Amino acid sequence: MADLHLEFVSPENVLFSGAVDQVDLPGAEGDLGILADHAPMVTTLRPGIITIFREGRHESVVVTGGFAEVGPAGLTVLADRAVLRENFDVATLSAEIKDTEEDIADAANEGQRDELTRHLEQLKALQTALGAAETAAH
Repeated sequence: MADLHLEFVSPENVLFSGAVDQVDLPGAEGDLGILADHAPMVTTLRPGIITIFREGRHESVVVTGGFAEVGPAGLTVLADRAVLRENFDVATLSAEIKDTEEDIADAANEGQRDELTRHLEQLKALQTALGAAETAAH
């Protein structure tokens, strides 16, 4: 019973456009389940997994952040970066975390260190979300 319209885009491409049953989002204030006729709202997305439910199946997409808006036309998701879960390389994420930790140690000033620290926190939050999803799948 797909009656929620979803537009899911990232800077690279349109990931999905069409009717869905439900979308679960990693909102900045907590996880959200969006169904048809949801109250209008706008939220920021934290790094995590967006799950799209349609036709009795679900697809998981890893996002690094972004925005979501629910309105009369449906749900629009603007992701900073998005990759299908099965295509996401956890080893690359681990390497990026290690590189960022080294960059923090080498940071020339406090402003740069703060920016890198925020980025590291996002990467670790994503790693935690992926670990939780792996655990839930087994």
